[in-house]
Amino acid sequence: MSRPSPTVSIMIEAAQAAGRKLLRDFGEVEQLQISKKGPADFVSAADRKAEEICFDRLSKKRPGYGFLMEEGGIVEGSDKSHRFIVDPLDGTTNFLHGIPHFAVSIGLERDGELRAGVVHDVIRNEIFWAETGEGAWLENRRLRVSNRRKLGESVLATGIPFMGRGDHPEFLKELNILMGEVAGIRRFGAASLDLAYVAAGRFDGFWERGLAPWDVAAGIVLVREAGGVVNGLGGKEPLNDGDLVCGNSTLVAKMTDRIEGRVKPKSSDTF
Repeated sequence: MSRPSPTVSIMIEAAQAAGRKLLRDFGEVEQLQISKKGPADFVSAADRKAEEICFDRLSKKRPGYGFLMEEGGIVEGSDKSHRFIVDPLDGTTNFLHGIPHFAVSIGLERDGELRAGVVHDVIRNEIFWAETGEGAWLENRRLRVSNRRKLGESVLATGIPFMGRGDHPEFLKELNILMGEVAGIRRFGAASLDLAYVAAGRFDGFWERGLAPWDVAAGIVLVREAGGVVNGLGGKEPLNDGDLVCGNSTLVAKMTDRIEGRVKPKSSDTF
């Protein structure tokens, strides 16, 4: 069994501390102060406080490291090699609607390469962590992506573009192509957990467009260290361009062929 390195242990502690605050606020969700950040995209007092907790804990233990945060943006550090990528509340809409499915996600870059990731499923109190060369883990259990190779046996996850964001006709086209060939498609509303669940073999694959680096940084490391593949769509780079597909290599190839139009849907029906 692998053990987290000192830096990953610090990331786990920060995610758990932020998660404890979120859990307390989740019990009083109706009393939260909520402000609009954009169409159908809300930021809460809980979100900002969780980010402050992550920043304070991480910066005290690793002074000089830079940060890229959903709310706080870029914080330059004196150490130009290392940067934490933080989403303090992935699944904000779920949180604000009382839906118990959200996470704290912390990734670590070293010299521009993703090196470690932690995703804390707050409600289930599950800690997914991974570090390059050390595998992906759920607490002390080694994770592996699903070995299903047939689309017809696979359950996929995705994200639906919300009001004012994303290309809805493009998404419906992709959904129409895939849903006729797979066992099921799920949309749970927290990309970091979708990626963690792929790493754990709970989902066989996942695709989504328009994701931010803080949505996926930790999850990319988890999937790759669990033996999976994370590719960009349309030749894009998955971390910064935000359009990605992941799973085992066989499923990723099949999903990509269909999403990018190299394989036509079996049915002629369209939305």
